[in-house]
Amino acid sequence: MGDREIDQQLVERAQRGDKQAFELLVIKYQRKLIRLLSQFIRDSAEVEDVAQETFIKAYRSLSSFRGDSAFYTWLYRIGINAAKNFLVAQKRRVSKASIGFDIEDVENFKEGSELHDLSTPESELISKQTAQIVHQALNELPEELRTAITLREIEGLSYEEIANVMDCPTGTVRSRIFRAREVISDKLLSFKESKREIN
Repeated sequence: MGDREIDQQLVERAQRGDKQAFELLVIKYQRKLIRLLSQFIRDSAEVEDVAQETFIKAYRSLSSFRGDSAFYTWLYRIGINAAKNFLVAQKRRVSKASIGFDIEDVENFKEGSELHDLSTPESELISKQTAQIVHQALNELPEELRTAITLREIEGLSYEEIANVMDCPTGTVRSRIFRAREVISDKLLSFKESKREIN
């Protein structure tokens, strides 16, 4: 039995009033949801609050879950909407939301892979600068591009799953991810060219 089928059984049990079944879903997805939300919200205590709010909303809306998509894509959609609502309530522009990337995350982008070959102080500085450029490029992306690339590169969701989370066609997801990667690659390319000119 696959993950999706197990989740569906837990959802059906929870829909019949089995609170323990829903608790199992919370335990299973809590860390993943927190990791996703922390891509949009800076403060870890606020992330915890929004995650808790997401699970409460999911529990209250459980009767409307029909299993057309995987449980976690439905949960992620609720989480992203809760994060947007939180940011609006905080009077912050979503485009200014922090995305916390470590240097390891840069390896997910094709331009970053060769930067880890040599571990010299200079290469480590370049790696840090590359991470900052990726971070900055992500922050400057329009919200729908940033959400799509985050779900793909950080969360590892398939195009179909992202389409479910973002409630749009798969072709739109592919196009958003392509455009996001293009922007990030362009920024990294111009950084590399500027480094070459200096040297």
